[in-house]
Amino acid sequence: MASDDVEDLIGSVRTAVEGVTGRWDRDYYREKTRTGDAPVEMYAAMAEQGLFALGVPEEHGGAGGGLVATAAAMEAMSEAGMPPLLFSLTSFARQAILHSGSSQQVTDHVVPSLTAERTFSFAMTEPEAGTNSFAMRTRADRQADGSYRVNGQKVFISGADQADHMLLVARTTPAESVERKADGISLFVLPRDTAGVSMDRMAIDWKAPEKQFSVWFDDVLLPPEALVGEEGKGVAAMFQSLNSERVVIAAWTLGLGTRAVAKAVAYARERAPWGAPIGSYQSVAHPLARAKAQLVAARLVTYEAARVFDAGGQAGDLSNVAKYLASEASYAAVDAALQAHGGSAFDEDSDIVTLWPMIRLLRIAPLNNEMVLNYIAEHILGLPRSY
Repeated sequence: MASDDVEDLIGSVRTAVEGVTGRWDRDYYREKTRTGDAPVEMYAAMAEQGLFALGVPEEHGGAGGGLVATAAAMEAMSEAGMPPLLFSLTSFARQAILHSGSSQQVTDHVVPSLTAERTFSFAMTEPEAGTNSFAMRTRADRQADGSYRVNGQKVFISGADQADHMLLVARTTPAESVERKADGISLFVLPRDTAGVSMDRMAIDWKAPEKQFSVWFDDVLLPPEALVGEEGKGVAAMFQSLNSERVVIAAWTLGLGTRAVAKAVAYARERAPWGAPIGSYQSVAHPLARAKAQLVAARLVTYEAARVFDAGGQAGDLSNVAKYLASEASYAAVDAALQAHGGSAFDEDSDIVTLWPMIRLLRIAPLNNEMVLNYIAEHILGLPRSY
């Protein structure tokens, strides 16, 4: 896809997003955050505008547009101050099903997601393994009748209470019994209310309506058709989801960073305690200008990663670079915005400090930036593995 075509597609998606943000705005999002209620009206409006259908090929009833369109929706919603977590989770979880699932699984799970009738959480992270996903302990043991018995625990599972289904990553062969650490990992799709699945909310306040959960699997029985792809060969599908996740997260942070800069610029133009607007002072202007430059560069890499992904190329390198650059640029943006606003930034009514927790968290999750740098050092620079 040529650069002009990418920008045209992004423009079309932004127009569709305006159909949502014109009805449900940042005040609505913050109220849902305060009450802890799910922003169901926002998600319904996104479905009405066809946003949940983005990224799914037209042959499956989707709106097409690939990861470029999905990222554009995420960026625009975030820029409006309404990052839709359930949309992002659903968009990249279903990539694994599109990549390795059966035609029946696409019909059963992907098609209903086009109108948000089916949404997903992504159950991968574990308390002991952390970012070392290959060390996961959650087991899915095949039974004599072909079903699977699942036992284990996942943590930091965002939106687990709101999504009606989850994509589960589990070991069907223990790590100590495989030659390659990537072998023996399988993916499953299951309803949230499956017998034996329980969850507890974690005490995380990141200024969003969606919460994080510890999820337990106690003798959970899954039918054979819950397995996505081939048993023990789920890594390729997993990374299909993870690479798209990196890009969607990058777009998410870009939107928030852009919002932070825009609010700071508007304030710096008006605030004039000594007569001249504080935006005329280089100590205020330069951090904002530097953050803007970083956001522009990160945005170019993000959409190039999405374009390569959509073209079927090896998008892992660019996806990781995009996640790193965008999250660091957005952090610089919110820090500059906080400094420009001074003490008023810490009044939540100014809605500046309220952006900080989410932007800061996205430097850590879903993959911390130190691990991203390890990836770049090893896979792009060819340096020896450090861990």
